[in-house]
Amino acid sequence: MNFTLRVWRQKDASSKGAFQVLPAPDIAEDCSLLEMLDLVNERLEAQGAEPIAFDSDCREGICGMCSLVVNGLAHGPEPATTACQLMMRHFRNGETLTIEPWRAKPFPVVRDLVVNRDALDRIIQAGGYVSVNTGSAPEANSVPIAKSVAEAAFDSAACIGCGACVAACPNASAMLFVSAKVTHLGRLPQGQPERMQRVQAMVRQMDAEGFGNCTNHGECEAVCPKAIKMTNISRMNADYIRSSFRLRELGRTR
Repeated sequence: MNFTLRVWRQKDASSKGAFQVLPAPDIAEDCSLLEMLDLVNERLEAQGAEPIAFDSDCREGICGMCSLVVNGLAHGPEPATTACQLMMRHFRNGETLTIEPWRAKPFPVVRDLVVNRDALDRIIQAGGYVSVNTGSAPEANSVPIAKSVAEAAFDSAACIGCGACVAACPNASAMLFVSAKVTHLGRLPQGQPERMQRVQAMVRQMDAEGFGNCTNHGECEAVCPKAIKMTNISRMNADYIRSSFRLRELGRTR
């Protein structure tokens, strides 16, 4: 298969970027999008040209590092698929592919297709955990959890923190990401003691990072590679309102 690539090239965050048109001939249909970029880079290096910088790690749809917008869609046109698992057979032979980085103010471009997503890490650091102050963690099966609750928590915990929801949202909102992290802990008994503080701290950090608000466009759910549902946002909003009232009652405000 033969393709033409329009790839975003940018030296660093302070430099002005632009699209570069590159040929990508003789690509196997069972090749992934990242493997195709590897081949293009090998050819660029053989010509003495600068290879395309892009992020990747596991290449198994687990880590969320492959943050690419392909033809205007985060992770490409296939639903519930990461860019590293997107196969070239899903495109037409001879097609032009436009590949660019996440577009959001909290995700500054590092170089070419690589963006800095430390903002998501700082949100997790603000409260996306269960504290264990002394000793080791308790044995997992020592606390009985209903199957329906466990499955709902697992569904939310499937979020890989890739940031596709932010890139797709016209407001650059991180609500789907934050709500998934808040919800999967908030559903479990181990997460209850810090439930109110957690949602307050994570939402506060999300706002501080400059992410926009959710206005229910639904783009986040549409592009999420793990099919995280927007119902998590409703649950997080309910917890946030409830915790705000409770903190006022206790005389503690934001």
